[in-house]
Amino acid sequence: MPKVVRRLTDARISTAKKKDKPYRLSHGEGLYLIVKTDGAKLWRFDYTRPFGKRNTLSFGKYPEVSLMMAQEKLRGARRQLVKKLDPAELRKPDGFEPVAMEWLKRKKKGWSVSHTATTLARMKNNLFPWIGKRPIREITAIELLVVLQRIEARGAIETAHRCKSIAGQVFRYAVLIGKADRDVSSDLKGALQEVVSVRHPAILDPVAIGQLLRDIDNYRGHFITCSALRLAPLVFQRPGELRFAEWSEFNLDGSVWEIPIARMKLDRKMKVARAGEKHLVPLSRQAVAILKELYPLTGQGRLVFPSVRTATDSNSKHAKPISENTLNSALRGLGYSKDMMTTYGWRAVARSLLDEVLGHTPTAIDEQLFRVVADPLGESFNWENNIEERH
Repeated sequence: MPKVVRRLTDARISTAKKKDKPYRLSHGEGLYLIVKTDGAKLWRFDYTRPFGKRNTLSFGKYPEVSLMMAQEKLRGARRQLVKKLDPAELRKPDGFEPVAMEWLKRKKKGWSVSHTATTLARMKNNLFPWIGKRPIREITAIELLVVLQRIEARGAIETAHRCKSIAGQVFRYAVLIGKADRDVSSDLKGALQEVVSVRHPAILDPVAIGQLLRDIDNYRGHFITCSALRLAPLVFQRPGELRFAEWSEFNLDGSVWEIPIARMKLDRKMKVARAGEKHLVPLSRQAVAILKELYPLTGQGRLVFPSVRTATDSNSKHAKPISENTLNSALRGLGYSKDMMTTYGWRAVARSLLDEVLGHTPTAIDEQLFRVVADPLGESFNWENNIEERH
């Protein structure tokens, strides 16, 4: 028969006398009390680590740690073991930096090399010098805010927001592995200066963007306007590039839109330097479907999105495209004021959410947006194609 363990009680513990040799009083489930030769009574917990090795954990000294407290520590340790976590490892005072590096090591498997390097650089330059060695469980919201405000003070508002997002992901990972109690960055909502585009307002909240996309799908205006409205958030090009799009620029079988550099928004010097080149915009299956559905209506003409008034004459060199006001008016009709969202605002949405929420590399996003990005010497531009990532 299995040995029946007699559970400890406060009375039994308090009356336990010291002996010539240390001895133990078992409570069950690996918890016991060692009575030392000097009369000291120490709580111990024996368990098997998630990878098979035996270990012993100290729960403190009786009566400073009462029987009830020792039982609570026991329950906590067993909950960690159920999750395949080692209670002894979790008690080590892990700093923010090693936890962040562990998080990055896991995340980078699904990231490009450049995005991983950018994220690491942001942590090394903005977070590690001030909270890297601090035990992650002890970092407070105020402490993190001071670090982020230091970034704000040098005018790098967007970087401050990105570092807050990175820190939040690290804290959430720490909670998941039992090395932090909560994500303290969540207390800082609204604490930083907003990154606002004065000329081109945009909605940057993922939930609100989802609602906007559903509203666009339910738009009941003219089919040409509806098609342009639906395509805009799938390609993130400037309104002018979208409105003046020509059918000859599209290869729907190859799922790509080739925009002549001459039609892009660039200064004259850059247009001359890149004359004859094209900006390649990969098309998603949803974008291709929108264009194929529109083709029977405007495909015999030159313009993809001719003005409703000149749609029948879209093949003429005098044909006019829909105006930017047409698309913005459609947004107004859906209930989105000019201070909330514009057609141009989809570019701000892409720049913010594709990086911070979906984890795409800044270089791929810049290429999709055709943004001019100076290199460290300010002498050239980064226009890497990143076609595979952008598809």
